[in-house]
Amino acid sequence: MSKNALVSFKGTKHINTEINLTGSKSECNRALIISALSKSLVKVANVSNAADTVTLNGILNKLESSDTQLNQDEVQGTESYQLVDVGPAGTAMRFLSAYLAAKNGNFLLTGTERMKQRPIGILAEALKTLGANISYTEKNGFPPLRIFGPFNQKTDLVKVKGDVSSQYISALLMIAPTLAMGLRLEIEGALTSKPYIDMTLDMLAEVGIAHTWEGNIIGVKSQAFKETTLTIEPDWSAASYWYSIAALAEKAEINLPALKQKSLQGDSQIKQIMRIFGIATTKTDTGISINKSKAPLEACGVLDLKTCPDLAQTIVVLAAALGKNLTFTGLETLKIKETDRVLALQTELAKIGVKFIEKDLMYTLNCDDLHFPDKVSFATYEDHRMAMAFAPLALLIDEVEIEDMQVVEKSYPYFWEDLKKAGFEVEKKCET
Repeated sequence: MSKNALVSFKGTKHINTEINLTGSKSECNRALIISALSKSLVKVANVSNAADTVTLNGILNKLESSDTQLNQDEVQGTESYQLVDVGPAGTAMRFLSAYLAAKNGNFLLTGTERMKQRPIGILAEALKTLGANISYTEKNGFPPLRIFGPFNQKTDLVKVKGDVSSQYISALLMIAPTLAMGLRLEIEGALTSKPYIDMTLDMLAEVGIAHTWEGNIIGVKSQAFKETTLTIEPDWSAASYWYSIAALAEKAEINLPALKQKSLQGDSQIKQIMRIFGIATTKTDTGISINKSKAPLEACGVLDLKTCPDLAQTIVVLAAALGKNLTFTGLETLKIKETDRVLALQTELAKIGVKFIEKDLMYTLNCDDLHFPDKVSFATYEDHRMAMAFAPLALLIDEVEIEDMQVVEKSYPYFWEDLKKAGFEVEKKCET
């Protein structure tokens, strides 16, 4: 039985609140892998409570536990193996593919049915080039993976396309200092989501791992981790929903403690992007404050989200709701996320009369027929960001129904409770 959220906002739409966001899932997942690779020499503080991070942390703890039980079933005629099931956690799938390849053991890495439809071949083949023993148990290029580790390194050079998931590159960079030959990673073509690569390299630097980046080749030598603690900043991706709420409200002042003006997270770009919608960001003694305090700036004709694709749903939905016919680029990776996010946006925006037109890697909103029914039900497609991007529309629609409200647990477990703090009404509706 699933539960839907019925979201509404009664009374004056003036929002004045303070929201304490969970730790960044992106930072925390990297920190946990780095900690495991360092044999716990690196500690992690302010661990995120996002479901994906809880899943990854649990798997890593189990893998390191001396009493871990092996699955005694045979797979394709081989000996016993250790089952590693990431469920719907995409970051965990990618990071663990590399981590397990470098770890001693015999593993079957799998996930949900949707996870089995999300490509992993580029990363798996890169690892195989380095010498990893990896095979596909169902469909070539997709999970589940059979991994026999550790591998005997054959080369230090591997090439990876830059316009696919940055998590493939981050996964390789994190295991690089543990490899006997180190790693030279050549990025082919344009690099998507560069801030996430920068985040990985900056976090590695914090734990003593040096790198070079010359042209399109990142080099990491074999080297030791230093003892330190990685403290996780709150999640800028989660902050983006509060920027959207501020833009849709009549007046807003929202304080977000512990967020940094200078952040490792690429999604901190939301500060600059939201100026288009009239939202100012100011530094406070405890974090930042976002305010709807001036008239919106003139919107740019084309907004490139290549370096922050996880903000796409928030920004596209907000622009649509405000009737802005913006054009977007840099959305190539959206089709291989938790769902095909482009198709999902097209389907759901149509419910308020908005078209999201794709042509030659350009994505344009047509809001000419924008309208707000008294009630709209939005599907989430097992995608947390669909739920949180559409929920703020309750500031414009009498009642917004968000299907499968539990999906937010993937990255922002307390999202619905935080909405209530800001004056939203959220009721649960059970669906059989």
